[in-house]
Amino acid sequence: MNNEALHAYLTEQVPDATFDTSGEWLNVQVSVAAFRPLTEKLKKELQFNFLFCLTCVDWKTHLTMVYHLRSTQEGHHLVVKVNLDTQQPQIHTVCDLWRTAEFHEREVYELFGVDFLHHPDLRLLILPDGWEGKNPLRKDFDDPVNMIKL
Repeated sequence: MNNEALHAYLTEQVPDATFDTSGEWLNVQVSVAAFRPLTEKLKKELQFNFLFCLTCVDWKTHLTMVYHLRSTQEGHHLVVKVNLDTQQPQIHTVCDLWRTAEFHEREVYELFGVDFLHHPDLRLLILPDGWEGKNPLRKDFDDPVNMIKL
């Protein structure tokens, strides 16, 4: 499936989605509500069987979850983005669809404070005990040792 066909499919599935077609891979931005149903369809209908990157970006005004998907069978790629509120960032887990998400979501949870709903084991991954809720990669994180203000 090429990017044009993928774009048409996504437009049909999520009419209010926005797209960035400037790069090699198609980027789609969807709402939190549309995210989970879309990911299920991407896995089942379009054979996106490989989540190779899951990360978060802090824009100060909001957080953006970024999911890089690949179909190893069809050879197509897709980047799915979802904006989250900085005060209560929540999104449904995808670790039941792609097992690689289990560790990636735990990392984003501890570094950015995103709550992945229905995650089976959402706890700190790298940081030691006592760092719960501190989220050191958030731009509003106050680090008295390094004193770097963004």
